[in-house]
Amino acid sequence: MKGKSKQNKPRLVWLQYVCLFLALFSFDFLAGASPVSAEEKETYTIITASDYAPFEFIDGNGDLVGIDVDILEAIAKDQGFEIDYRLMPFSSGLQALESNQADGMIAGMGITPEREESFDFSDPYYEAGSMFAARGDSDIETLDDLEGKNVATKIGSAGADIANEMKDEYGFTVTTFEDSVNMYQDVLSGNSDAVIEDYPVMAYAVNTGTIDLKLVGDEIDQIPFGFAVNKGENQELLEKFNAGLANIQESGEYEEIINRYVGSDVEEVDNSFMGQLTNNFPALMQGLGNTLLLAVVSVLIALVLGIILGLMRAGNNSILSNIALVYIDLMRGLPLLVLAFFIYFGIPQLLNVNYSAFFAGIMTLGLNAAAYVAEIVRGGIQSIAKGQMEAGRSLGLNRKTTMKKIILPQAIKTMTPSLINQFVITLKDTSLLSVIGLVELTQTGRIIIARTYQSGSMWIIVGVIYVVIITLLTKLSNKLEKEML
Repeated sequence: MKGKSKQNKPRLVWLQYVCLFLALFSFDFLAGASPVSAEEKETYTIITASDYAPFEFIDGNGDLVGIDVDILEAIAKDQGFEIDYRLMPFSSGLQALESNQADGMIAGMGITPEREESFDFSDPYYEAGSMFAARGDSDIETLDDLEGKNVATKIGSAGADIANEMKDEYGFTVTTFEDSVNMYQDVLSGNSDAVIEDYPVMAYAVNTGTIDLKLVGDEIDQIPFGFAVNKGENQELLEKFNAGLANIQESGEYEEIINRYVGSDVEEVDNSFMGQLTNNFPALMQGLGNTLLLAVVSVLIALVLGIILGLMRAGNNSILSNIALVYIDLMRGLPLLVLAFFIYFGIPQLLNVNYSAFFAGIMTLGLNAAAYVAEIVRGGIQSIAKGQMEAGRSLGLNRKTTMKKIILPQAIKTMTPSLINQFVITLKDTSLLSVIGLVELTQTGRIIIARTYQSGSMWIIVGVIYVVIITLLTKLSNKLEKEML
Protein backbone atom coordinates (compact mmCIF):
# COMPACT_ATOMS: atom_id res chain seq x y z
CA MET A 1 0.00 0.00 0.00
CA LYS A 2 2.86 2.34 0.82
CA GLY A 3 4.56 1.63 -2.51
CA LYS A 4 1.34 2.33 -4.40
CA SER A 5 1.01 5.72 -2.68
CA LYS A 6 4.52 6.67 -3.78
CA GLN A 7 3.76 5.72 -7.36
CA ASN A 8 0.57 7.80 -7.38
CA LYS A 9 2.24 10.90 -5.92
CA PRO A 10 4.14 11.91 -9.10
CA ARG A 11 1.01 11.59 -11.20
CA LEU A 12 -0.88 13.82 -8.77
CA VAL A 13 1.90 16.42 -8.95
CA TRP A 14 1.72 16.57 -12.74
CA LEU A 15 -2.08 16.73 -12.61
CA GLN A 16 -1.86 19.70 -10.24
CA TYR A 17 0.61 21.40 -12.59
CA VAL A 18 -1.70 20.94 -15.56
CA CYS A 19 -4.74 22.25 -13.66
CA LEU A 20 -2.80 25.28 -12.45
CA PHE A 21 -1.63 25.98 -15.98
CA LEU A 22 -5.16 25.80 -17.38
CA ALA A 23 -6.44 28.12 -14.66
CA LEU A 24 -3.71 30.73 -15.15
CA PHE A 25 -3.88 30.60 -18.93
CA SER A 26 -7.66 30.87 -18.96
CA PHE A 27 -7.55 33.80 -16.52
CA ASP A 28 -5.01 35.68 -18.62
CA PHE A 29 -6.88 34.97 -21.84
CA LEU A 30 -10.22 36.04 -20.46
CA ALA A 31 -8.76 39.11 -18.79
CA GLY A 32 -7.06 40.20 -22.00
CA ALA A 33 -10.00 39.35 -24.27
CA SER A 34 -12.92 40.75 -22.26
CA PRO A 35 -14.75 43.44 -24.22
CA VAL A 36 -15.01 46.99 -22.95
CA SER A 37 -18.54 47.93 -21.99
CA ALA A 38 -20.21 50.93 -23.52
CA GLU A 39 -20.19 52.72 -20.17
CA GLU A 40 -16.39 52.57 -19.82
CA LYS A 41 -14.06 55.18 -21.25
CA GLU A 42 -12.35 54.41 -24.53
CA THR A 43 -8.94 52.85 -23.95
CA TYR A 44 -5.94 53.38 -26.22
CA THR A 45 -2.84 51.20 -26.24
CA ILE A 46 0.21 53.45 -26.05
CA ILE A 47 3.84 52.43 -26.46
CA THR A 48 6.47 54.15 -24.36
CA ALA A 49 9.91 53.39 -22.96
CA SER A 50 10.89 53.03 -19.33
CA ASP A 51 14.57 53.96 -19.35
CA TYR A 52 14.71 57.51 -20.67
CA ALA A 53 14.55 59.86 -17.68
CA PRO A 54 13.15 62.46 -17.41
CA PHE A 55 10.76 61.69 -20.28
CA GLU A 56 9.70 58.23 -19.14
CA PHE A 57 11.10 56.06 -16.36
CA ILE A 58 10.10 53.84 -13.44
CA ASP A 59 10.37 55.51 -10.05
CA GLY A 60 11.31 53.83 -6.77
CA ASN A 61 7.71 52.71 -6.19
CA GLY A 62 7.57 50.91 -9.52
CA ASP A 63 5.33 53.59 -11.10
CA LEU A 64 5.76 54.86 -14.64
CA VAL A 65 6.44 58.61 -14.54
CA GLY A 66 8.17 61.33 -16.56
CA ILE A 67 7.49 64.32 -18.80
CA ASP A 68 5.88 62.23 -21.56
CA VAL A 69 3.84 60.13 -19.15
CA ASP A 70 2.55 63.05 -17.10
CA ILE A 71 1.65 65.05 -20.21
CA LEU A 72 -0.18 62.07 -21.72
CA GLU A 73 -2.00 61.36 -18.45
CA ALA A 74 -3.10 65.00 -18.21
CA ILE A 75 -4.34 64.93 -21.82
CA ALA A 76 -6.18 61.63 -21.24
CA LYS A 77 -7.93 63.12 -18.22
CA ASP A 78 -8.83 66.25 -20.19
CA GLN A 79 -10.15 64.31 -23.19
CA GLY A 80 -11.79 61.46 -21.27
CA PHE A 81 -9.91 58.36 -22.39
CA GLU A 82 -7.90 55.63 -20.67
CA ILE A 83 -4.35 54.44 -21.41
CA ASP A 84 -3.01 50.90 -21.65
CA TYR A 85 0.79 51.22 -21.64
CA ARG A 86 3.12 48.90 -23.54
CA LEU A 87 6.68 49.35 -22.25
CA MET A 88 9.48 48.45 -24.65
CA PRO A 89 12.80 49.74 -26.00
CA PHE A 90 12.57 52.55 -28.53
CA SER A 91 13.50 50.53 -31.62
CA SER A 92 11.17 47.67 -30.68
CA GLY A 93 8.42 50.20 -30.02
CA LEU A 94 8.70 51.55 -33.55
CA GLN A 95 8.32 48.02 -34.94
CA ALA A 96 5.33 47.35 -32.71
CA LEU A 97 3.62 50.57 -33.81
CA GLU A 98 4.25 49.77 -37.48
CA SER A 99 2.72 46.30 -36.98
CA ASN A 100 -0.37 47.88 -35.35
CA GLN A 101 0.33 46.37 -31.93
CA ALA A 102 -0.60 49.73 -30.42
CA ASP A 103 -2.59 52.86 -31.21
CA GLY A 104 0.17 55.38 -30.57
CA MET A 105 3.65 55.98 -29.19
CA ILE A 106 5.22 58.64 -26.99
CA ALA A 107 8.88 58.18 -26.10
CA GLY A 108 10.82 61.39 -26.53
CA MET A 109 10.48 60.91 -30.29
CA GLY A 110 11.92 63.67 -32.41
CA ILE A 111 9.83 64.70 -35.41
CA THR A 112 12.10 64.14 -38.41
CA PRO A 113 11.37 63.94 -42.17
CA GLU A 114 12.38 60.27 -42.19
CA ARG A 115 9.93 59.36 -39.41
CA GLU A 116 7.16 61.42 -40.98
CA GLU A 117 7.23 59.02 -43.93
CA SER A 118 6.01 56.20 -41.65
CA PHE A 119 4.13 58.00 -38.88
CA ASP A 120 1.74 60.90 -38.33
CA PHE A 121 2.78 63.25 -35.53
CA SER A 122 0.92 65.48 -33.14
CA ASP A 123 1.68 69.12 -32.56
CA PRO A 124 5.10 69.39 -30.86
CA TYR A 125 4.85 69.12 -27.08
CA TYR A 126 8.54 69.76 -26.33
CA GLU A 127 11.72 70.91 -28.04
CA ALA A 128 15.18 69.73 -27.09
CA GLY A 129 18.68 69.70 -28.46
CA SER A 130 21.87 67.85 -27.59
CA MET A 131 24.63 68.99 -25.29
CA PHE A 132 28.16 67.94 -24.33
CA ALA A 133 29.19 67.14 -20.77
CA ALA A 134 32.39 66.07 -19.02
CA ARG A 135 33.26 64.64 -15.60
CA GLY A 136 32.89 67.09 -12.74
CA ASP A 137 36.67 67.10 -12.08
CA SER A 138 37.63 67.42 -15.76
CA ASP A 139 39.56 70.40 -17.16
CA ILE A 140 37.20 70.52 -20.16
CA GLU A 141 35.32 73.84 -20.04
CA THR A 142 34.56 74.63 -23.71
CA LEU A 143 34.15 72.69 -26.93
CA ASP A 144 37.68 73.73 -27.97
CA ASP A 145 39.01 71.72 -25.00
CA LEU A 146 37.71 68.53 -26.67
CA GLU A 147 40.67 68.47 -29.07
CA GLY A 148 42.48 65.12 -28.76
CA LYS A 149 39.76 63.78 -26.44
CA ASN A 150 37.30 60.91 -26.86
CA VAL A 151 33.53 61.53 -26.81
CA ALA A 152 31.02 58.80 -25.92
CA THR A 153 27.77 58.69 -27.92
CA LYS A 154 24.68 56.49 -28.20
CA ILE A 155 23.98 54.63 -31.45
CA GLY A 156 21.14 56.13 -33.46
CA SER A 157 20.82 59.26 -31.31
CA ALA A 158 20.80 62.84 -32.53
CA GLY A 159 23.83 63.41 -30.33
CA ALA A 160 25.80 60.75 -32.22
CA ASP A 161 25.02 62.46 -35.52
CA ILE A 162 26.10 65.83 -34.12
CA ALA A 163 29.33 64.40 -32.70
CA ASN A 164 30.26 62.80 -36.02
CA GLU A 165 29.61 66.10 -37.82
CA MET A 166 31.73 68.10 -35.33
CA LYS A 167 34.61 65.69 -34.65
CA ASP A 168 36.84 66.96 -37.49
CA GLU A 169 36.22 70.61 -36.62
CA TYR A 170 37.10 70.17 -32.94
CA GLY A 171 39.57 67.29 -33.29
CA PHE A 172 38.01 64.64 -31.03
CA THR A 173 37.28 60.96 -31.59
CA VAL A 174 33.94 59.20 -31.12
CA THR A 175 33.02 55.94 -29.36
CA THR A 176 29.48 54.56 -29.68
CA PHE A 177 27.38 52.59 -27.19
CA GLU A 178 24.03 50.79 -27.31
CA ASP A 179 22.47 52.71 -24.40
CA SER A 180 22.91 55.77 -22.22
CA VAL A 181 23.94 53.83 -19.11
CA ASN A 182 27.06 52.30 -20.67
CA MET A 183 27.83 55.60 -22.37
CA TYR A 184 27.86 57.48 -19.05
CA GLN A 185 29.74 54.72 -17.26
CA ASP A 186 32.50 54.92 -19.88
CA VAL A 187 32.94 58.61 -19.10
CA LEU A 188 32.83 58.18 -15.33
CA SER A 189 35.41 55.37 -15.51
CA GLY A 190 37.79 57.63 -17.47
CA ASN A 191 37.78 55.69 -20.74
CA SER A 192 36.04 58.58 -22.51
CA ASP A 193 36.55 62.26 -21.71
CA ALA A 194 33.11 63.63 -22.58
CA VAL A 195 29.62 62.61 -23.59
CA ILE A 196 26.85 64.09 -25.76
CA GLU A 197 23.18 63.49 -24.98
CA ASP A 198 19.75 65.17 -25.20
CA TYR A 199 19.88 68.22 -22.94
CA PRO A 200 16.84 67.41 -20.74
CA VAL A 201 18.19 63.90 -20.06
CA MET A 202 21.59 65.30 -19.16
CA ALA A 203 20.15 68.11 -17.04
CA TYR A 204 17.94 65.71 -15.09
CA ALA A 205 20.87 63.40 -14.32
CA VAL A 206 23.05 66.30 -13.19
CA ASN A 207 20.35 68.09 -11.15
CA THR A 208 19.35 64.94 -9.27
CA GLY A 209 22.97 64.17 -8.45
CA THR A 210 22.86 60.75 -10.06
CA ILE A 211 26.07 61.35 -12.01
CA ASP A 212 28.98 63.71 -11.42
CA LEU A 213 29.02 65.63 -14.71
CA LYS A 214 29.24 69.27 -15.76
CA LEU A 215 27.60 70.66 -18.87
CA VAL A 216 29.86 72.03 -21.61
CA GLY A 217 28.85 74.55 -24.28
CA ASP A 218 25.31 75.27 -25.40
CA GLU A 219 22.31 73.23 -26.50
CA ILE A 220 22.77 72.18 -30.14
CA ASP A 221 20.22 71.56 -32.93
CA GLN A 222 16.89 71.67 -31.14
CA ILE A 223 14.23 69.41 -32.65
CA PRO A 224 10.52 69.09 -31.74
CA PHE A 225 9.16 66.01 -29.93
CA GLY A 226 5.78 64.59 -30.89
CA PHE A 227 3.20 61.91 -30.18
CA ALA A 228 3.08 59.41 -33.07
CA VAL A 229 0.47 57.16 -34.67
CA ASN A 230 0.77 54.91 -37.69
CA LYS A 231 0.55 56.69 -41.03
CA GLY A 232 -3.08 57.40 -41.90
CA GLU A 233 -4.49 55.66 -38.80
CA ASN A 234 -5.89 56.70 -35.40
CA GLN A 235 -6.48 60.27 -36.49
CA GLU A 236 -9.15 60.66 -33.80
CA LEU A 237 -6.55 59.90 -31.12
CA LEU A 238 -4.16 62.39 -32.70
CA GLU A 239 -6.87 65.09 -32.63
CA LYS A 240 -7.59 64.34 -28.96
CA PHE A 241 -3.90 64.65 -28.13
CA ASN A 242 -3.62 68.02 -29.87
CA ALA A 243 -6.78 69.36 -28.24
CA GLY A 244 -5.75 68.14 -24.79
CA LEU A 245 -2.23 69.53 -25.20
CA ALA A 246 -3.63 72.97 -26.01
CA ASN A 247 -5.89 72.82 -22.96
CA ILE A 248 -3.19 71.85 -20.43
CA GLN A 249 -0.83 74.49 -21.87
CA GLU A 250 -3.51 77.13 -21.43
CA SER A 251 -4.33 76.01 -17.87
CA GLY A 252 -0.68 76.06 -16.74
CA GLU A 253 -0.59 72.33 -15.95
CA TYR A 254 1.91 71.77 -18.76
CA GLU A 255 4.40 74.18 -17.18
CA GLU A 256 4.02 72.47 -13.81
CA ILE A 257 4.89 69.12 -15.40
CA ILE A 258 8.02 70.48 -17.09
CA ASN A 259 9.27 72.16 -13.90
CA ARG A 260 8.72 68.91 -12.02
CA TYR A 261 11.49 67.23 -14.04
CA VAL A 262 13.84 69.86 -15.48
CA GLY A 263 13.14 72.89 -13.33
CA SER A 264 13.99 73.95 -9.80
CA ASP A 265 11.56 71.40 -8.30
CA VAL A 266 13.83 68.45 -9.10
CA GLU A 267 14.98 66.66 -5.93
CA GLU A 268 18.28 64.88 -5.39
CA VAL A 269 18.18 61.11 -4.93
CA ASP A 270 20.00 58.81 -2.51
CA ASN A 271 22.32 56.60 -4.58
CA SER A 272 24.05 54.75 -1.73
CA PHE A 273 23.83 50.95 -1.73
CA MET A 274 21.15 50.87 0.98
CA GLY A 275 19.42 53.80 -0.65
CA GLN A 276 19.30 51.88 -3.93
CA LEU A 277 17.84 48.83 -2.18
CA THR A 278 15.24 50.60 -0.04
CA ASN A 279 14.16 53.17 -2.66
CA ASN A 280 13.74 50.56 -5.40
CA PHE A 281 12.55 47.57 -3.38
CA PRO A 282 8.90 47.75 -4.60
CA ALA A 283 10.01 47.94 -8.24
CA LEU A 284 12.43 45.03 -7.77
CA MET A 285 9.77 42.86 -6.17
CA GLN A 286 7.36 43.69 -8.98
CA GLY A 287 10.02 42.69 -11.50
CA LEU A 288 10.68 39.47 -9.59
CA GLY A 289 6.97 38.69 -9.56
CA ASN A 290 6.78 39.14 -13.33
CA THR A 291 9.83 36.91 -13.78
CA LEU A 292 8.35 34.12 -11.67
CA LEU A 293 4.93 34.38 -13.34
CA LEU A 294 6.46 34.24 -16.82
CA ALA A 295 8.67 31.29 -15.88
CA VAL A 296 5.91 29.29 -14.15
CA VAL A 297 3.30 29.73 -16.89
CA SER A 298 5.86 29.08 -19.64
CA VAL A 299 7.11 25.91 -17.97
CA LEU A 300 3.54 24.63 -17.54
CA ILE A 301 2.99 25.12 -21.28
CA ALA A 302 6.32 23.41 -21.94
CA LEU A 303 5.37 20.49 -19.67
CA VAL A 304 2.06 19.85 -21.44
CA LEU A 305 3.51 20.14 -24.94
CA GLY A 306 6.87 18.58 -24.05
CA ILE A 307 5.30 15.46 -22.50
CA ILE A 308 3.21 14.94 -25.63
CA LEU A 309 6.23 15.39 -27.89
CA GLY A 310 8.40 13.19 -25.66
CA LEU A 311 5.86 10.37 -25.80
CA MET A 312 5.70 10.77 -29.58
CA ARG A 313 9.49 10.50 -29.78
CA ALA A 314 9.60 7.45 -27.50
CA GLY A 315 6.71 5.68 -29.22
CA ASN A 316 6.76 3.13 -32.02
CA ASN A 317 4.94 5.29 -34.57
CA SER A 318 7.65 6.58 -36.93
CA ILE A 319 5.44 9.34 -38.39
CA LEU A 320 4.65 10.86 -34.99
CA SER A 321 8.28 10.42 -33.91
CA ASN A 322 9.54 12.30 -36.98
CA ILE A 323 7.00 15.11 -36.49
CA ALA A 324 8.22 15.55 -32.92
CA LEU A 325 11.84 15.40 -34.07
CA VAL A 326 11.29 18.19 -36.63
CA TYR A 327 9.71 20.40 -33.95
CA ILE A 328 12.51 19.71 -31.47
CA ASP A 329 15.27 20.42 -34.01
CA LEU A 330 13.51 23.61 -35.16
CA MET A 331 13.07 25.03 -31.67
CA ARG A 332 16.53 24.09 -30.46
CA GLY A 333 18.11 25.61 -33.57
CA LEU A 334 16.10 28.85 -33.51
CA PRO A 335 17.56 31.66 -31.33
CA LEU A 336 15.14 32.70 -28.61
CA LEU A 337 15.26 36.38 -29.64
CA VAL A 338 14.35 35.51 -33.24
CA LEU A 339 11.41 33.44 -32.00
CA ALA A 340 10.26 36.30 -29.73
CA PHE A 341 10.41 38.83 -32.57
CA PHE A 342 8.55 36.48 -34.92
CA ILE A 343 5.75 35.75 -32.45
CA TYR A 344 5.27 39.35 -31.32
CA PHE A 345 6.01 41.29 -34.53
CA GLY A 346 5.94 38.79 -37.40
CA ILE A 347 2.71 36.87 -36.79
CA PRO A 348 0.57 40.02 -36.21
CA GLN A 349 1.77 41.45 -39.53
CA LEU A 350 1.22 38.19 -41.43
CA LEU A 351 -2.16 37.29 -39.95
CA ASN A 352 -3.46 40.72 -38.88
CA VAL A 353 -3.99 39.63 -35.27
CA ASN A 354 -3.20 41.36 -32.01
CA TYR A 355 -2.24 39.97 -28.61
CA SER A 356 -0.43 41.10 -25.49
CA ALA A 357 3.32 41.06 -24.92
CA PHE A 358 2.72 38.73 -21.96
CA PHE A 359 1.02 36.19 -24.21
CA ALA A 360 3.83 36.48 -26.77
CA GLY A 361 6.40 36.09 -24.01
CA ILE A 362 4.95 32.93 -22.47
CA MET A 363 4.45 31.38 -25.90
CA THR A 364 8.06 32.16 -26.82
CA LEU A 365 9.46 30.59 -23.67
CA GLY A 366 6.91 27.77 -23.60
CA LEU A 367 7.42 26.66 -27.21
CA ASN A 368 11.19 26.86 -26.82
CA ALA A 369 11.33 24.98 -23.51
CA ALA A 370 8.92 22.31 -24.78
CA ALA A 371 11.63 21.04 -27.13
CA TYR A 372 14.01 20.48 -24.21
CA VAL A 373 11.28 19.00 -22.00
CA ALA A 374 10.47 16.57 -24.82
CA GLU A 375 14.04 15.33 -24.87
CA ILE A 376 14.03 15.03 -21.06
CA VAL A 377 10.85 12.93 -21.25
CA ARG A 378 12.22 10.77 -24.07
CA GLY A 379 15.49 10.25 -22.21
CA GLY A 380 13.65 9.41 -18.98
CA ILE A 381 11.46 6.81 -20.67
CA GLN A 382 14.33 5.24 -22.58
CA SER A 383 16.44 5.07 -19.42
CA ILE A 384 14.06 2.43 -18.05
CA ALA A 385 15.26 -1.06 -18.93
CA LYS A 386 13.40 -2.69 -21.84
CA GLY A 387 12.74 -5.64 -19.60
CA GLN A 388 10.22 -3.53 -17.67
CA MET A 389 8.02 -3.24 -20.76
CA GLU A 390 8.43 -6.89 -21.56
CA ALA A 391 7.53 -7.83 -17.98
CA GLY A 392 4.36 -5.79 -18.14
CA ARG A 393 3.34 -7.32 -21.45
CA SER A 394 4.02 -10.80 -20.12
CA LEU A 395 1.55 -10.07 -17.30
CA GLY A 396 -1.14 -9.41 -19.89
CA LEU A 397 -1.00 -5.59 -19.83
CA ASN A 398 -1.18 -3.74 -23.12
CA ARG A 399 1.51 -1.21 -24.11
CA LYS A 400 -0.51 1.82 -22.97
CA THR A 401 -1.25 0.39 -19.54
CA THR A 402 2.33 -0.79 -19.10
CA MET A 403 3.61 2.67 -19.97
CA LYS A 404 1.15 4.30 -17.58
CA LYS A 405 1.48 1.93 -14.63
CA ILE A 406 5.10 0.79 -14.81
CA ILE A 407 7.36 2.87 -17.08
CA LEU A 408 6.22 6.46 -16.42
CA PRO A 409 6.23 6.30 -12.58
CA GLN A 410 9.87 5.19 -12.72
CA ALA A 411 10.79 7.65 -15.48
CA ILE A 412 9.35 10.63 -13.58
CA LYS A 413 11.86 10.05 -10.79
CA THR A 414 14.67 10.25 -13.34
CA MET A 415 13.21 13.30 -15.09
CA THR A 416 12.45 15.49 -12.06
CA PRO A 417 15.94 17.00 -11.49
CA SER A 418 16.28 17.78 -15.21
CA LEU A 419 12.83 19.38 -15.29
CA ILE A 420 13.69 21.58 -12.30
CA ASN A 421 16.91 22.54 -14.08
CA GLN A 422 14.90 23.44 -17.19
CA PHE A 423 12.69 25.65 -15.03
CA VAL A 424 15.81 27.47 -13.80
CA ILE A 425 16.98 27.95 -17.40
CA THR A 426 13.57 29.27 -18.44
CA LEU A 427 13.53 31.62 -15.45
CA LYS A 428 16.84 33.14 -16.58
CA ASP A 429 15.66 33.27 -20.21
CA THR A 430 12.87 35.66 -19.18
CA SER A 431 15.51 38.42 -19.23
CA LEU A 432 15.52 38.26 -23.04
CA LEU A 433 11.85 39.24 -23.26
CA SER A 434 12.55 42.88 -22.45
CA VAL A 435 12.93 43.38 -26.22
CA ILE A 436 9.16 43.02 -26.62
CA GLY A 437 8.32 45.23 -23.65
CA LEU A 438 8.11 42.82 -20.72
CA VAL A 439 9.52 44.29 -17.53
CA GLU A 440 10.95 41.37 -15.55
CA LEU A 441 13.70 41.39 -12.93
CA THR A 442 16.71 42.00 -15.19
CA GLN A 443 14.91 44.69 -17.15
CA THR A 444 13.81 46.28 -13.87
CA GLY A 445 17.50 46.49 -12.94
CA ARG A 446 18.29 48.14 -16.27
CA ILE A 447 15.44 50.60 -15.80
CA ILE A 448 16.65 51.57 -12.34
CA ILE A 449 20.22 51.96 -13.60
CA ALA A 450 18.95 54.13 -16.46
CA ARG A 451 17.51 56.46 -13.81
CA THR A 452 20.29 56.28 -11.20
CA TYR A 453 23.39 55.33 -13.27
CA GLN A 454 24.58 53.18 -10.35
CA SER A 455 25.18 49.93 -12.22
CA GLY A 456 27.60 48.30 -9.76
CA SER A 457 25.34 48.23 -6.70
CA MET A 458 22.17 47.47 -8.68
CA TRP A 459 23.64 44.44 -10.48
CA ILE A 460 24.82 43.11 -7.11
CA ILE A 461 21.26 43.43 -5.78
CA VAL A 462 19.72 41.79 -8.87
CA GLY A 463 22.34 39.04 -8.82
CA VAL A 464 21.68 38.24 -5.16
CA ILE A 465 17.92 37.98 -5.85
CA TYR A 466 18.55 35.53 -8.69
CA VAL A 467 20.95 33.46 -6.56
CA VAL A 468 18.42 33.23 -3.71
CA ILE A 469 15.58 32.15 -6.02
CA ILE A 470 17.67 29.61 -7.91
CA THR A 471 19.13 28.22 -4.66
CA LEU A 472 15.61 27.68 -3.33
CA LEU A 473 14.66 25.90 -6.56
CA THR A 474 17.73 23.68 -6.26
CA LYS A 475 16.78 22.79 -2.68
CA LEU A 476 13.25 22.00 -3.90
CA SER A 477 14.66 19.74 -6.61
CA ASN A 478 16.78 17.85 -4.10
CA LYS A 479 13.85 17.44 -1.73
CA LEU A 480 11.53 16.14 -4.48
CA GLU A 481 14.20 13.73 -5.65
CA LYS A 482 14.63 12.30 -2.13
CA GLU A 483 10.86 11.94 -1.61
CA MET A 484 10.50 10.01 -4.83
CA LEU A 485 13.21 7.49 -4.01
